[in-house]
Amino acid sequence: MSRRVYLETYGCQMNLADGEIVLGLLARRGMATAASAAEADVILVNTCAIREHAEERVIGRLTQLLPHKLRDPNVKIGVLGCMAQHHRAALLQRLPFLDLVLGPDEYRRLPEALDRQGFDDPTVEVRLGREETYADVAPARRDAVRAWVTVMRGCDKFCTFCVVPYVRGRERSLPLPIVLDQVRQAAEAGYREVVFLGQTVNAYRDGDLDFADLLRATAAIDSIARIRFTSPHPSDMTERVIDAIGSEPKVCPQVHLPLQSASNAVLARMERGYTIEEYDRLVEQLRLAKPGVSFSTDVIVGFPGETEADFEATTAYLGHVGYDRAFLFAYSPREGTRSAREAETLSAEEKQRRLQTVIDVQEKISRARSTRWRGQTVEVLVEGPARKGQGWLAGKSAHFMTTVFPSDRHAPGELVPVLVEDCTPHTLIGAALDGAAGVRAYG
Repeated sequence: MSRRVYLETYGCQMNLADGEIVLGLLARRGMATAASAAEADVILVNTCAIREHAEERVIGRLTQLLPHKLRDPNVKIGVLGCMAQHHRAALLQRLPFLDLVLGPDEYRRLPEALDRQGFDDPTVEVRLGREETYADVAPARRDAVRAWVTVMRGCDKFCTFCVVPYVRGRERSLPLPIVLDQVRQAAEAGYREVVFLGQTVNAYRDGDLDFADLLRATAAIDSIARIRFTSPHPSDMTERVIDAIGSEPKVCPQVHLPLQSASNAVLARMERGYTIEEYDRLVEQLRLAKPGVSFSTDVIVGFPGETEADFEATTAYLGHVGYDRAFLFAYSPREGTRSAREAETLSAEEKQRRLQTVIDVQEKISRARSTRWRGQTVEVLVEGPARKGQGWLAGKSAHFMTTVFPSDRHAPGELVPVLVEDCTPHTLIGAALDGAAGVRAYG
């Protein structure tokens, strides 16, 4: 019998896509996917090191998985990804039962490591490469309706608070023909939506071809109905990219545009590479190019040196843009980053106060933004059953709004027009227009 692998992934979409690459590599060796850790011969946890809470959660989960190895010593447990890269020594010290610790550029070594008959010592491979893109690996896709396609890896920005360049290496992009082959294969498999991934995805470049060329070439693939991407960096949002976003109808009218702070003093200490005035002009350019575009963002409050005025500027700017969604965090130093060497200037209590303030502000903004959809018809890509209850389906609108509606007639992957009747700050509630023309399905 082939060995069975169980994989859990924590963190961002890049980690989800990496998990699909890992499963694709193991499928080459005939390994099957297990539905649970209890059924597996190999248990892998794909990790994130961006936030402190993610690390604590992973440590706790790995401890919970130990009984499977105690029950059967032949079971192998491994840690993959950013946390493996960033904290391999601490992981091995705290979790001595680990058999494998592999960083994001070492997944190719996983089948070979598992083929070893025994483990006298854990396999630890954490070297970062300038060339590895896994371009030849067919991912074993797990999402039922949208295809994650990693088009570039690594980051060259070195923001002072961020560990990504240290755990994922420098920027490198997949060749455009290979990306388009992956998109076509996904389309042939029935996927209607493709999501391009990269730490700074709009920095994509293949020779003279850039991210704008990638968007336009993908839009020419008939079976793909929607194109998304995350996360772009404001400094790489060129006029060519903005024009492609605006002129290609398949590019969804939703952009995740990380802000981090609306204070130029804080942005300079973060080394973000733009001012708030430049960011604001970019928002207006995107709105002109793509009327009706919605925005989401990332914000960090409590960065070292952030004054009350800096914080108030960020709070006010949330309302100025009117983000549909925002991912809001209180600053926590990450080991190895430059900002971690700076003295903290705010107490934990004050950082928490500021975080709760922006959460409250954004919740009001999200509620107001949601109400604009009442009475509107949105096209929903059905993902599956809604948590609302039996007989309800959930999916995403083109603006990436979660939308739920009662129906027993539609399947995951269909694009269904839905009349919005009510809303919460984060969810649209409506009714499928089953008789309307334009309901689109697989094939």
